[in-house]
Amino acid sequence: MTWADEGWAEAAREYRANGRGHQPRLATVAPRRFQLVPFSDLNPGSAPTYLVKGLIPRVGIVAVWGPPKCGKSFWTFDLAMHSALGQDYRGRRVAPGTVVYCAFEGTEGFKARAAAFRDYHHLGDVAEVPFFLVPTRMNLVKDHAGLIASIREQVGSDNPVSVVLDTLNRSLAGSESSDEDMTAYLGAADAIREAFDCAVIIVHHCGVDGTRPRGHTSLTGTVDAQLAVKRDGAGNILVTVECMKDGPEGEVIASRLERVELGTDEDGDAITSCVVVPADDDQVRAAHTIRSRRLSDRQRLALDALNEAALSSGKSTPPEWQLPAGILIVGIDRWREELMRKGVIERDASNPRQDFKRLRQALAARKLIGDRDDFVWAT
Repeated sequence: MTWADEGWAEAAREYRANGRGHQPRLATVAPRRFQLVPFSDLNPGSAPTYLVKGLIPRVGIVAVWGPPKCGKSFWTFDLAMHSALGQDYRGRRVAPGTVVYCAFEGTEGFKARAAAFRDYHHLGDVAEVPFFLVPTRMNLVKDHAGLIASIREQVGSDNPVSVVLDTLNRSLAGSESSDEDMTAYLGAADAIREAFDCAVIIVHHCGVDGTRPRGHTSLTGTVDAQLAVKRDGAGNILVTVECMKDGPEGEVIASRLERVELGTDEDGDAITSCVVVPADDDQVRAAHTIRSRRLSDRQRLALDALNEAALSSGKSTPPEWQLPAGILIVGIDRWREELMRKGVIERDASNPRQDFKRLRQALAARKLIGDRDDFVWAT
């Protein structure tokens, strides 16, 4: 008997068992799991695709990274506040809505930061700003479901337009260099994105050489946008759009920190914080673009090392030098040591002093550094 004969025989047995007058069983149609969309229906919608146009997508995971004390948290907070207030950001449209900012470190400083923003932008008459701070450290992989539930419970029916995780290191129970740990972390961040259909902004540190985000490369491979934050020799905060899915890249946002006095403490000392304000965008961006286009990788690393040395151990210029305010100078030996520490110059090279001299002369020829009396600074 063939397979077909066996099949018909089975059907006949079932027919006899059910009785001649019994209706045959209807085949159960499985619910459609995957919807196929025809090419003709693939048309863009008119809804905004950005949280901040040209900088942050409306929905997705975003990395904002940079070295310590480069201003990345100040800048991210300022950007988030513009979204919460529904105010254009540097001439760019924003998607207004609720912002949830998870500050996993320095939460006391955020109180002063919020007060400085409130005073500087004259928000005294604004009754309520849809900005919420989460001042608790967490293991995001373990706690993300609890965070989602807490946001839903306390924010209400309106989903947040963004959730900020500041910083990755303070919310990761594992190693940034581990493929498994970073994959789990990004999965938790993506669960937050999916729960609220929002942007999840991850603030992160840079690697040892300062050229990319610290840890496993899965972060860069996953994010929908990646923004690099650096400080230049004049203390400006430069934010560069390194990559953007379905958007332009290479935009540079120039800012500076402005000090705000908030009163005095019980000892009579001034309580201060800073706000982010626009810098001279055209001048700073032009210099940054020239620097990025014309320098070799080694020269860029040398200039970055100088800026980092200035931020960590630089000092103000003597008044008699008559240099612009805000420039920080470092000893030439200190800069050379930083270059060796980062591996830009090999200590065991045949002539490391000559290598340093060539780098120094190349940057000076482009008028990107100045030097005097064994001190050097970025221009």
